[in-house]
Amino acid sequence: MFRLTRPLLNQLRKTTTGITGLEVHHDPIPHLIQTYQTTLERLSAIPETSVYRQGVEALTRHKLNIVQASGGNVAEVEKQLDEGHIEESLDVATDEMNLVSKVVEWKAWEPLVEKPEPGQWEYFGKTATASSS
Repeated sequence: MFRLTRPLLNQLRKTTTGITGLEVHHDPIPHLIQTYQTTLERLSAIPETSVYRQGVEALTRHKLNIVQASGGNVAEVEKQLDEGHIEESLDVATDEMNLVSKVVEWKAWEPLVEKPEPGQWEYFGKTATASSS
């Protein structure tokens, strides 16, 4: 007789993430790949000199390579991405994709319309005129 233990059964078919409000996605790999690809497409609207674009593009390409190299193995993707459940990785990817759209809308790479007040961008306890010792 073949008997499945609970951990083994959960590996065969995940029924819950154990996180309130985070539903199990039964085919997450293709969805995750599509989300990363869409993010990369949307980033093309931001100038290549933008630090935001450079950082997000590098991280997204890295994550996309991990997912594509996994051969569809969800456990391996979860281990390599180290973001918890793959559903959590999908949430993070979706949030980043939506943020890219907002950054494009806001044109965050353009200079400020109004000059900032003196000291506005100084950190507490540090001044622009202080010299380092």
